[in-house]
Amino acid sequence: MRPLQGMLVVTLEHAIAAPFCTRQLADLGARVIKVERPGEGDFARAYDTRTRGSASHFVWCNRSKESLTLDLKNPGAREVLQKLVERADVLVQNLAPGAAARMGLDHASLTPVNPRLVVCDISGYGDGGPYTEKKAYDLLIQSESGFVSVTGTPEQPSKAGLSIADIAAGMYAYSSVLAALLERGRTGGGQRLEISMLEAMSEWMGYPLNYTLNGQPPPARAGASHAAIYPYGPFTCGDGKSVVLGVQHDREWTAFCEKVLRQPGLAEQYLGNANRLAQQDKLLGIIDAVFSKLTAAQLIERLEEAQIANAQLNEMADLWKHPQLLARQRWAEIDTPGGPVPALFPPHHVAGNAPPPMGPVPALGQHTDSILTELGYNVDDIARLRAARAV
Repeated sequence: MRPLQGMLVVTLEHAIAAPFCTRQLADLGARVIKVERPGEGDFARAYDTRTRGSASHFVWCNRSKESLTLDLKNPGAREVLQKLVERADVLVQNLAPGAAARMGLDHASLTPVNPRLVVCDISGYGDGGPYTEKKAYDLLIQSESGFVSVTGTPEQPSKAGLSIADIAAGMYAYSSVLAALLERGRTGGGQRLEISMLEAMSEWMGYPLNYTLNGQPPPARAGASHAAIYPYGPFTCGDGKSVVLGVQHDREWTAFCEKVLRQPGLAEQYLGNANRLAQQDKLLGIIDAVFSKLTAAQLIERLEEAQIANAQLNEMADLWKHPQLLARQRWAEIDTPGGPVPALFPPHHVAGNAPPPMGPVPALGQHTDSILTELGYNVDDIARLRAARAV
């Protein structure tokens, strides 16, 4: 049995933050019904067509869900949703600020009809304050939280190459829902959860925030290197390939000098991370002179011998065939409207439970009729709802 088997999650979601949260609930066995706008659906469906005709973001965040189309401006559609929510364990939404409350889908309105319901509201900036109504997309939150200011090269600030602010909010929503369900097991009552993308990203900025306490200068943008540790980052080898390594303390630095650079006399001269940082230009010349005579494979062999942490600078093509993922059998196959695609099993491992469902990515409205039938609507009722463009 899966941990959330028997739980019903209803979600009014789009983009990444809420869908990423609810997909993980589905991975744990919850039934997730995704309510979408008729004809268009979650706008993330149209981001691209790279994954057998479907959008890459959408395929990533929406497997194992059911798609129900409802036009929530229509009274008949709101009636359907009300019936569904009355049966639900969890409601997750990341609609525009205030939209759910205007439709009577806030926790205060729903508690009288379903006191066990956990409501999770995800927004850009949270309720209250001057930014409550402000639009929030991933790049904007990366910028507002200061993340962009400490990321990139000295010449050019950069965003993360993936939706890190959405992912941060989705992860806090996911863990908060699990905690609320645990608490409900003790008290019998649901509760409201409020997740702000800005607050999620600001929490992740703990290191640079503390680094700048009392007006101290921020960490320098260091590309793929580290602003406070050296040597740490990618280095180019003689065969043109890059190897990423990290030397965290003086014991590792001594081993690095002895077994990787094979110049043990350097160790004493550059003891102390602050000392190495201050002289990194000189050290880079010494390191490059050695690495330029080695292939990436030879350098990794030396780093392993010295027990220095290292990695290859992989691209997406390398990740598809990563030997560790293959050896641990982390790949599955899921269906999409355009055909099967490979997908990674979720990172959690629950010993003794059934594996994650790894269900298909739904076509828009694929489950509308079956869900309506489950709610007690007959064929004529469904036809009337369609005629009224409610579904």
